[in-house]
Amino acid sequence: MGALDGRKPEKVFQFFEEIAGIPHGSGNIKEISNYLVDFAKKRNLKYRQDEKLNVIIWKEATSGYEASDSVILQGHMDMVAVKTSDSQKDLEKEGLDLQVDGDVLSAKDTSLGGDNGIAVAYELALLDSDDIAHPPIEAVFTVDEEIGLLGASYLDASDLKGKILLNIDSEDEGVFTVSCAGGATVECVLPFRTEPINARIIEIKMDGFSGGHSGVEINKGRANANCALGRVLLNVFQNVGMRIMAVNGGEKDNAIAKISEAAIAVNPESVDKAKEIIEKTFAEIREEHKTTDPNAKIQLNVTEEGLSEALSGPATLAVIISLVNMPNGIQRMNPEMPEMVQTSLNLGILRTNANAVTLSYAVRSSKESEKYYLIEKLRSMTEIFGGEIKVSGEYPGWEYKADSKLRDVAVSAYKILYNEEPVVEGIHAGLECGLFADKIEGLDAISFGPDMRNVHTTDEILSISSTERTWKLLLKILEMLK
Repeated sequence: MGALDGRKPEKVFQFFEEIAGIPHGSGNIKEISNYLVDFAKKRNLKYRQDEKLNVIIWKEATSGYEASDSVILQGHMDMVAVKTSDSQKDLEKEGLDLQVDGDVLSAKDTSLGGDNGIAVAYELALLDSDDIAHPPIEAVFTVDEEIGLLGASYLDASDLKGKILLNIDSEDEGVFTVSCAGGATVECVLPFRTEPINARIIEIKMDGFSGGHSGVEINKGRANANCALGRVLLNVFQNVGMRIMAVNGGEKDNAIAKISEAAIAVNPESVDKAKEIIEKTFAEIREEHKTTDPNAKIQLNVTEEGLSEALSGPATLAVIISLVNMPNGIQRMNPEMPEMVQTSLNLGILRTNANAVTLSYAVRSSKESEKYYLIEKLRSMTEIFGGEIKVSGEYPGWEYKADSKLRDVAVSAYKILYNEEPVVEGIHAGLECGLFADKIEGLDAISFGPDMRNVHTTDEILSISSTERTWKLLLKILEMLK
């Protein structure tokens, strides 16, 4: 018995459970990509798998829709694969443990991958059907969306005939997204040299922060654990002789960091004072974020005195100043839609390797000029400390289309089914629609999906009833695109 047996729509949840059993975190998508190819082969459907493992599957129109324009259905096959700090699951090799509580679907101790496994499941259920009316379908499954829209950026769209795109990568039922921000991943690399130091080591672990999707929850005022760590280290550095040995935090550049750690070398006679400063500073942070991050906590461990290798004084200062003063969070709200974030960035990953500390940011803006200005701000500060930046995963924004037949059809379909007006809006998060619009001239696109909450976190949930209603909406839109 599967966790989702008997849940409706049965085919959708059947495929979702199969997908959940396949490891498919970003960068680990070969198995799920081959699963999609095998799906197409078994049903004698035309398909294409490219070098990056994107997959396209074609299905001919049903009777009465032969003259209809082709429709592109699109979602991404990768998920943000994160787990709780005490989970023993190997997300590189093991599937998820699905669990149902009433209307709520989640995964035990891990993220669920509803973003964007539900789109894959919808597409497969449609491709597998023989009794659903629809125009010619071009089902596109992209890879590595969560780490910079890499699959969609690489995809050759020249053999796609459709000018209508249904992107199923939104998280609020009854909302049609019609524009989004562009973005980029920016790695700020700070080189360092080490020096021997006779000291005691204080190991700091801060976790339990709420985290969240940096394109969706960036306006919620939640603390970023990496930035909080910088604040703690600054106070210690200013009051006690110390050197950094390592700093590491976060999991994905587009996820607000929930955990951050440091190992610092402290003069033996200053350990007690350093601990007092650390605990006092963390208490201030916790108090300031008691509403947004009520479960934040800190752990300290102190080793015996000994000879260790630590970052030099200038390198330690460079890392701390960067953590404290690099921009992070909302930079500007949209002046035309004051409730919408226009420009932001998120310090999602902090890593120490053999010779450099790297700060990885997800930069977003619906204004290309502001996006590039923010990148240059990161570059200028990094270069002050002799470092360099690496920009990758850049993608364009998706502009609002004033005249949209698809949007009109989708709104009408929703009103027919539910007798109420849906919400039509733009979002700050990045969507692959911008890349498809850049590749396909005259593309008419919308993005929608069922209710999901806390995506990219171990608290991610998907509404079962909303999944069914959104499936009915998808079928109604296809029916009306005759």
